[in-house]
Amino acid sequence: MKSTVMKGTALFAFALTALLLIGCAKKESDTIKIGGVFSLSGPVAVYGVECRQGIDLAIEEINAAGGINGKMIEMITEDDEGNPEKTVNAYKKLTTKDRVNVIIGSMTSGCCSAMASLAQNQKVVMIAPAATAPEITQVGDYIFRTCFIDPFQGTVGGRFVIENLGLKKAAVLYDIGNDYSVGLYENFKKAVEAGGGTIVSAESYATGDKDFNAQLTKIKNAQPEVVYLPDYYATVALIAKQLRAQGINTPIVGADGWDGVVTNAGDEVLNGFYSNHYAADSTDPKVVNFVKAYKAKYNSAPVSFAALGYDSMYLLKDALLTADPSDSASVRDALANVSGSYVTGQLHFDDTRNPVKSAVMVEIVKGADGVLAPVYKTTINP
Repeated sequence: MKSTVMKGTALFAFALTALLLIGCAKKESDTIKIGGVFSLSGPVAVYGVECRQGIDLAIEEINAAGGINGKMIEMITEDDEGNPEKTVNAYKKLTTKDRVNVIIGSMTSGCCSAMASLAQNQKVVMIAPAATAPEITQVGDYIFRTCFIDPFQGTVGGRFVIENLGLKKAAVLYDIGNDYSVGLYENFKKAVEAGGGTIVSAESYATGDKDFNAQLTKIKNAQPEVVYLPDYYATVALIAKQLRAQGINTPIVGADGWDGVVTNAGDEVLNGFYSNHYAADSTDPKVVNFVKAYKAKYNSAPVSFAALGYDSMYLLKDALLTADPSDSASVRDALANVSGSYVTGQLHFDDTRNPVKSAVMVEIVKGADGVLAPVYKTTINP
Protein backbone atom coordinates (compact mmCIF):
# COMPACT_ATOMS: atom_id res chain seq x y z
CA MET A 1 0.00 0.00 0.00
CA LYS A 2 2.81 2.38 0.94
CA SER A 3 4.58 1.69 -2.34
CA THR A 4 1.41 2.40 -4.30
CA VAL A 5 0.88 5.69 -2.49
CA MET A 6 4.49 6.70 -3.11
CA LYS A 7 4.19 5.83 -6.78
CA GLY A 8 0.97 7.81 -7.03
CA THR A 9 2.57 10.80 -5.32
CA ALA A 10 5.56 10.61 -7.63
CA LEU A 11 3.35 10.44 -10.71
CA PHE A 12 1.32 13.42 -9.48
CA ALA A 13 4.50 15.41 -8.86
CA PHE A 14 5.82 14.49 -12.30
CA ALA A 15 2.56 15.54 -13.96
CA LEU A 16 2.47 18.81 -12.03
CA THR A 17 6.09 19.58 -12.99
CA ALA A 18 5.33 18.80 -16.64
CA LEU A 19 2.31 21.11 -16.61
CA LEU A 20 4.35 23.89 -15.02
CA LEU A 21 7.09 23.47 -17.60
CA ILE A 22 4.55 23.54 -20.41
CA GLY A 23 3.00 26.67 -18.91
CA CYS A 24 6.42 28.35 -18.57
CA ALA A 25 7.34 27.39 -22.13
CA LYS A 26 4.06 28.78 -23.41
CA LYS A 27 4.53 31.96 -21.42
CA GLU A 28 8.08 32.38 -22.78
CA SER A 29 7.00 31.64 -26.35
CA ASP A 30 4.35 34.34 -26.06
CA THR A 31 6.97 36.93 -25.09
CA ILE A 32 9.77 38.63 -27.00
CA LYS A 33 12.52 39.55 -24.55
CA ILE A 34 14.89 42.38 -25.43
CA GLY A 35 17.63 44.01 -23.39
CA GLY A 36 18.10 47.68 -22.63
CA VAL A 37 21.22 49.46 -21.36
CA PHE A 38 20.74 53.08 -20.31
CA SER A 39 22.39 55.75 -18.19
CA LEU A 40 19.58 55.95 -15.64
CA SER A 41 21.91 57.60 -13.13
CA GLY A 42 25.21 59.45 -13.35
CA PRO A 43 26.30 62.53 -15.31
CA VAL A 44 24.12 61.96 -18.40
CA ALA A 45 21.09 60.47 -16.66
CA VAL A 46 18.70 62.76 -18.55
CA TYR A 47 19.57 60.89 -21.74
CA GLY A 48 18.96 57.44 -20.32
CA VAL A 49 15.81 58.25 -18.39
CA GLU A 50 14.21 59.99 -21.37
CA CYS A 51 15.23 57.22 -23.78
CA ARG A 52 13.90 54.48 -21.52
CA GLN A 53 10.63 56.36 -21.08
CA GLY A 54 10.27 56.72 -24.86
CA ILE A 55 10.83 52.98 -25.26
CA ASP A 56 8.38 52.17 -22.46
CA LEU A 57 5.73 54.26 -24.21
CA ALA A 58 6.36 52.46 -27.50
CA ILE A 59 6.20 49.02 -25.84
CA GLU A 60 2.98 49.96 -24.09
CA GLU A 61 1.43 51.03 -27.40
CA ILE A 62 2.67 47.98 -29.31
CA ASN A 63 1.50 45.51 -26.67
CA ALA A 64 -1.89 47.24 -26.36
CA ALA A 65 -2.32 46.80 -30.13
CA GLY A 66 -1.71 43.05 -29.91
CA GLY A 67 2.07 42.92 -29.75
CA ILE A 68 4.21 41.62 -32.58
CA ASN A 69 2.48 38.77 -34.37
CA GLY A 70 0.60 38.11 -31.15
CA LYS A 71 3.69 38.13 -28.91
CA MET A 72 4.15 40.66 -26.13
CA ILE A 73 7.39 42.63 -25.77
CA GLU A 74 9.29 42.51 -22.50
CA MET A 75 12.30 44.73 -21.88
CA ILE A 76 14.91 43.89 -19.26
CA THR A 77 16.76 47.07 -18.29
CA GLU A 78 20.22 47.68 -16.87
CA ASP A 79 21.72 50.99 -15.69
CA ASP A 80 25.33 51.59 -16.78
CA GLU A 81 25.53 55.07 -15.17
CA GLY A 82 27.19 56.35 -18.36
CA ASN A 83 30.28 54.29 -17.46
CA PRO A 84 31.74 52.05 -20.24
CA GLU A 85 32.97 49.43 -17.75
CA LYS A 86 29.48 49.13 -16.31
CA THR A 87 28.09 48.96 -19.86
CA VAL A 88 30.12 45.79 -20.42
CA ASN A 89 28.87 44.31 -17.14
CA ALA A 90 25.29 45.13 -18.11
CA TYR A 91 25.78 43.55 -21.54
CA LYS A 92 27.19 40.35 -20.04
CA LYS A 93 24.33 40.06 -17.57
CA LEU A 94 21.69 40.54 -20.28
CA THR A 95 23.23 38.04 -22.68
CA THR A 96 24.22 35.32 -20.21
CA LYS A 97 21.63 35.40 -17.44
CA ASP A 98 18.69 36.87 -19.36
CA ARG A 99 19.71 35.37 -22.73
CA VAL A 100 18.53 38.27 -24.88
CA ASN A 101 19.70 38.46 -28.50
CA VAL A 102 18.70 42.10 -29.09
CA ILE A 103 19.86 45.09 -27.02
CA ILE A 104 18.84 48.73 -27.33
CA GLY A 105 21.54 51.00 -25.88
CA SER A 106 23.60 52.51 -24.53
CA MET A 107 23.36 56.30 -24.67
CA THR A 108 26.85 57.70 -25.30
CA SER A 109 29.40 56.80 -27.95
CA GLY A 110 31.94 55.65 -25.35
CA CYS A 111 29.50 53.25 -23.71
CA CYS A 112 28.27 51.87 -27.03
CA SER A 113 31.82 51.34 -28.25
CA ALA A 114 32.52 49.31 -25.11
CA MET A 115 29.94 46.66 -25.99
CA ALA A 116 29.72 46.85 -29.81
CA SER A 117 32.55 44.39 -30.48
CA LEU A 118 31.11 41.95 -27.92
CA ALA A 119 27.71 42.14 -29.56
CA GLN A 120 29.18 41.63 -33.02
CA ASN A 121 31.30 38.65 -31.98
CA GLN A 122 28.38 36.99 -30.22
CA LYS A 123 25.85 37.87 -32.95
CA VAL A 124 23.67 40.00 -30.70
CA VAL A 125 21.72 42.70 -32.54
CA MET A 126 22.53 46.09 -31.00
CA ILE A 127 20.63 49.31 -31.70
CA ALA A 128 22.33 52.49 -30.44
CA PRO A 129 19.63 55.15 -30.05
CA ALA A 130 21.85 58.20 -29.66
CA ALA A 131 25.55 57.31 -30.02
CA THR A 132 26.84 59.43 -32.88
CA ALA A 133 30.51 58.34 -33.26
CA PRO A 134 30.95 56.81 -36.78
CA GLU A 135 33.11 53.87 -35.70
CA ILE A 136 30.35 52.23 -33.65
CA THR A 137 28.54 50.65 -36.60
CA GLN A 138 31.83 49.99 -38.40
CA VAL A 139 32.40 47.15 -35.92
CA GLY A 140 30.10 44.88 -37.92
CA ASP A 141 26.74 44.00 -39.41
CA TYR A 142 24.90 43.35 -36.14
CA ILE A 143 25.35 46.96 -34.99
CA PHE A 144 22.76 49.63 -35.92
CA ARG A 145 21.93 53.12 -34.77
CA THR A 146 18.83 55.34 -34.80
CA CYS A 147 20.55 58.74 -34.74
CA PHE A 148 22.60 60.52 -37.38
CA ILE A 149 26.41 60.49 -36.99
CA ASP A 150 28.92 63.11 -35.84
CA PRO A 151 30.36 63.96 -39.28
CA PHE A 152 26.86 64.95 -40.42
CA GLN A 153 25.98 66.70 -37.17
CA GLY A 154 29.23 68.67 -37.04
CA THR A 155 28.71 69.64 -40.67
CA VAL A 156 25.14 70.76 -39.89
CA GLY A 157 26.46 73.07 -37.16
CA GLY A 158 29.06 74.59 -39.45
CA ARG A 159 26.62 75.08 -42.32
CA PHE A 160 24.10 76.68 -39.95
CA VAL A 161 26.67 79.20 -38.75
CA ILE A 162 27.65 80.16 -42.31
CA GLU A 163 24.33 79.85 -44.15
CA ASN A 164 21.72 80.73 -41.54
CA LEU A 165 23.47 82.98 -39.04
CA GLY A 166 25.65 84.55 -41.73
CA LEU A 167 28.77 84.49 -39.53
CA LYS A 168 32.35 83.80 -40.62
CA LYS A 169 34.58 83.97 -37.53
CA ALA A 170 34.07 81.03 -35.17
CA ALA A 171 35.75 79.88 -31.98
CA VAL A 172 35.53 76.36 -30.55
CA LEU A 173 35.91 75.06 -26.98
CA TYR A 174 35.92 71.27 -26.85
CA ASP A 175 36.75 68.26 -24.65
CA ILE A 176 39.98 66.80 -26.02
CA GLY A 177 39.39 63.48 -24.23
CA ASN A 178 35.88 62.90 -25.58
CA ASP A 179 35.51 61.33 -29.05
CA TYR A 180 32.06 62.87 -29.41
CA SER A 181 33.34 66.37 -28.74
CA VAL A 182 36.46 65.99 -30.90
CA GLY A 183 34.53 64.52 -33.83
CA LEU A 184 32.01 67.34 -33.78
CA TYR A 185 34.74 69.98 -33.62
CA GLU A 186 36.66 68.48 -36.56
CA ASN A 187 33.62 68.33 -38.82
CA PHE A 188 32.35 71.75 -37.72
CA LYS A 189 35.74 73.19 -38.64
CA LYS A 190 35.65 71.60 -42.10
CA ALA A 191 32.16 72.93 -42.79
CA VAL A 192 32.98 76.46 -41.62
CA GLU A 193 36.13 76.60 -43.73
CA ALA A 194 34.34 75.09 -46.72
CA GLY A 195 31.80 77.92 -46.43
CA GLY A 196 34.48 80.59 -46.45
CA GLY A 197 34.71 81.03 -42.70
CA THR A 198 37.61 80.81 -40.26
CA ILE A 199 38.22 79.17 -36.90
CA VAL A 200 39.82 82.08 -35.06
CA SER A 201 40.39 80.12 -31.84
CA ALA A 202 40.24 76.43 -30.90
CA GLU A 203 40.70 75.71 -27.21
CA SER A 204 40.40 72.40 -25.37
CA TYR A 205 39.87 71.10 -21.85
CA ALA A 206 39.93 67.73 -20.08
CA THR A 207 36.87 65.69 -19.20
CA GLY A 208 35.61 66.71 -15.78
CA ASP A 209 37.12 70.22 -15.79
CA LYS A 210 35.00 72.88 -14.07
CA ASP A 211 36.99 76.08 -14.68
CA PHE A 212 37.18 77.24 -18.31
CA ASN A 213 38.15 80.86 -17.74
CA ALA A 214 41.69 80.58 -19.10
CA GLN A 215 40.46 79.14 -22.40
CA LEU A 216 37.59 81.64 -22.58
CA THR A 217 39.99 84.55 -22.13
CA LYS A 218 41.90 83.39 -25.21
CA ILE A 219 38.65 82.97 -27.12
CA LYS A 220 37.49 86.46 -26.13
CA ASN A 221 40.77 87.97 -27.33
CA ALA A 222 40.28 86.29 -30.73
CA GLN A 223 37.02 88.25 -31.16
CA PRO A 224 34.83 85.51 -32.63
CA GLU A 225 31.36 86.11 -34.00
CA VAL A 226 30.12 82.75 -32.71
CA VAL A 227 31.34 80.07 -30.27
CA TYR A 228 30.83 76.33 -30.87
CA LEU A 229 30.50 74.17 -27.73
CA PRO A 230 30.38 70.47 -28.69
CA ASP A 231 29.71 68.74 -25.37
CA TYR A 232 26.97 67.38 -23.12
CA TYR A 233 24.41 69.56 -21.36
CA ALA A 234 25.95 69.64 -17.87
CA THR A 235 29.33 70.83 -19.12
CA VAL A 236 27.74 73.26 -21.59
CA ALA A 237 25.78 74.84 -18.73
CA LEU A 238 29.02 75.47 -16.81
CA ILE A 239 30.83 76.86 -19.84
CA ALA A 240 27.96 79.12 -20.87
CA LYS A 241 27.81 80.76 -17.45
CA GLN A 242 31.56 81.51 -17.45
CA LEU A 243 31.47 82.57 -21.11
CA ARG A 244 28.74 85.16 -20.51
CA ALA A 245 30.47 86.31 -17.31
CA GLN A 246 33.51 87.16 -19.42
CA GLY A 247 31.35 89.35 -21.63
CA ILE A 248 31.25 87.02 -24.64
CA ASN A 249 27.75 87.74 -25.91
CA THR A 250 27.98 86.04 -29.30
CA PRO A 251 25.62 83.26 -30.36
CA ILE A 252 26.65 79.86 -29.01
CA VAL A 253 26.07 76.73 -31.07
CA GLY A 254 26.16 73.05 -30.17
CA ALA A 255 24.89 69.58 -30.93
CA ASP A 256 22.42 67.00 -29.60
CA GLY A 257 24.38 66.61 -26.37
CA TRP A 258 22.84 69.95 -25.39
CA ASP A 259 19.41 68.35 -25.09
CA GLY A 260 18.40 68.84 -21.48
CA VAL A 261 20.40 72.06 -21.05
CA VAL A 262 17.27 74.21 -20.66
CA THR A 263 16.51 72.50 -17.34
CA ASN A 264 20.11 72.73 -16.18
CA ALA A 265 21.00 76.33 -17.09
CA GLY A 266 19.61 79.85 -17.04
CA ASP A 267 19.56 82.86 -19.35
CA GLU A 268 23.23 82.33 -20.21
CA VAL A 269 22.15 79.79 -22.86
CA LEU A 270 19.86 82.26 -24.63
CA ASN A 271 21.10 83.11 -28.12
CA GLY A 272 21.99 79.43 -28.19
CA PHE A 273 21.31 77.01 -31.04
CA TYR A 274 21.92 73.28 -31.39
CA SER A 275 21.45 70.48 -33.88
CA ASN A 276 18.94 67.86 -32.86
CA HIS A 277 17.06 64.80 -34.02
CA TYR A 278 13.59 66.30 -33.89
CA ALA A 279 11.69 69.35 -32.66
CA ALA A 280 8.91 68.80 -30.15
CA ASP A 281 6.96 71.75 -31.57
CA SER A 282 6.83 70.22 -35.06
CA THR A 283 3.40 70.02 -36.73
CA ASP A 284 4.16 66.61 -38.27
CA PRO A 285 1.29 64.29 -37.18
CA LYS A 286 3.69 61.59 -35.95
CA VAL A 287 5.47 64.12 -33.76
CA VAL A 288 2.22 65.66 -32.52
CA ASN A 289 0.81 62.27 -31.51
CA PHE A 290 4.06 61.19 -29.84
CA VAL A 291 4.41 64.41 -27.83
CA LYS A 292 0.76 64.23 -26.75
CA ALA A 293 1.07 60.59 -25.60
CA TYR A 294 4.39 61.22 -23.85
CA LYS A 295 3.06 64.25 -21.98
CA ALA A 296 -0.02 62.30 -20.92
CA LYS A 297 2.14 59.48 -19.54
CA TYR A 298 5.03 61.43 -17.99
CA ASN A 299 3.65 64.96 -17.55
CA SER A 300 6.63 66.51 -19.37
CA ALA A 301 7.67 67.36 -22.92
CA PRO A 302 9.93 64.70 -24.50
CA VAL A 303 13.48 65.66 -25.45
CA SER A 304 15.17 64.08 -28.47
CA PHE A 305 16.43 61.06 -26.51
CA ALA A 306 12.85 60.06 -25.75
CA ALA A 307 11.99 60.34 -29.44
CA LEU A 308 15.06 58.29 -30.43
CA GLY A 309 14.16 55.59 -27.90
CA TYR A 310 10.59 55.53 -29.15
CA ASP A 311 11.78 55.24 -32.77
CA SER A 312 14.32 52.54 -31.85
CA MET A 313 11.53 50.37 -30.51
CA TYR A 314 9.31 50.95 -33.53
CA LEU A 315 12.19 50.22 -35.92
CA LEU A 316 12.72 46.93 -34.09
CA LYS A 317 8.99 46.22 -34.13
CA ASP A 318 8.83 46.74 -37.90
CA ALA A 319 11.77 44.37 -38.34
CA LEU A 320 10.29 41.71 -36.06
CA LEU A 321 7.07 41.64 -38.07
CA THR A 322 8.96 39.68 -40.73
CA ALA A 323 11.80 38.16 -38.68
CA ASP A 324 12.17 35.20 -36.35
CA PRO A 325 12.75 36.87 -32.95
CA SER A 326 14.85 33.91 -31.77
CA ASP A 327 17.18 34.11 -34.79
CA SER A 328 19.65 37.01 -34.52
CA ALA A 329 20.61 36.81 -38.20
CA SER A 330 16.96 36.99 -39.20
CA VAL A 331 16.43 40.08 -37.02
CA ARG A 332 19.60 41.67 -38.40
CA ASP A 333 18.56 41.15 -42.02
CA ALA A 334 15.03 42.42 -41.47
CA LEU A 335 16.25 45.50 -39.59
CA ALA A 336 18.68 46.41 -42.38
CA ASN A 337 15.75 46.58 -44.80
CA VAL A 338 13.43 48.70 -42.65
CA SER A 339 12.44 51.99 -44.25
CA GLY A 340 9.71 54.38 -43.20
CA SER A 341 8.52 57.52 -41.49
CA TYR A 342 9.18 57.85 -37.77
CA VAL A 343 9.06 60.60 -35.16
CA THR A 344 12.66 61.65 -35.90
CA GLY A 345 12.03 61.65 -39.64
CA GLN A 346 11.87 59.59 -42.79
CA LEU A 347 14.76 57.15 -42.72
CA HIS A 348 16.39 54.10 -44.20
CA PHE A 349 19.71 52.46 -43.38
CA ASP A 350 22.83 52.83 -45.50
CA ASP A 351 25.40 50.06 -46.06
CA THR A 352 26.97 50.70 -42.65
CA ARG A 353 23.60 50.58 -40.85
CA ASN A 354 23.50 54.32 -40.21
CA PRO A 355 20.15 56.00 -40.85
CA VAL A 356 19.94 58.43 -43.75
CA LYS A 357 17.86 61.28 -42.31
CA SER A 358 17.67 65.05 -41.79
CA ALA A 359 18.69 67.12 -38.77
CA VAL A 360 16.90 70.08 -37.25
CA MET A 361 18.39 73.17 -35.65
CA VAL A 362 16.60 74.48 -32.59
CA GLU A 363 16.93 77.80 -30.79
CA ILE A 364 16.71 78.26 -27.03
CA VAL A 365 14.11 80.89 -26.21
CA LYS A 366 12.33 82.13 -23.10
CA GLY A 367 8.54 81.86 -23.14
CA ALA A 368 6.03 84.31 -21.74
CA ASP A 369 6.04 82.18 -18.58
CA GLY A 370 9.79 82.75 -18.18
CA VAL A 371 10.62 79.12 -18.94
CA LEU A 372 13.42 78.27 -21.36
CA ALA A 373 12.57 75.95 -24.23
CA PRO A 374 14.11 74.75 -27.51
CA VAL A 375 12.03 75.73 -30.54
CA TYR A 376 12.34 74.69 -34.16
CA LYS A 377 14.59 76.95 -36.26
CA THR A 378 15.34 75.12 -39.53
CA THR A 379 15.94 71.72 -41.14
CA ILE A 380 19.22 70.77 -42.78
CA ASN A 381 19.15 67.77 -45.12
CA PRO A 382 21.94 65.26 -45.81
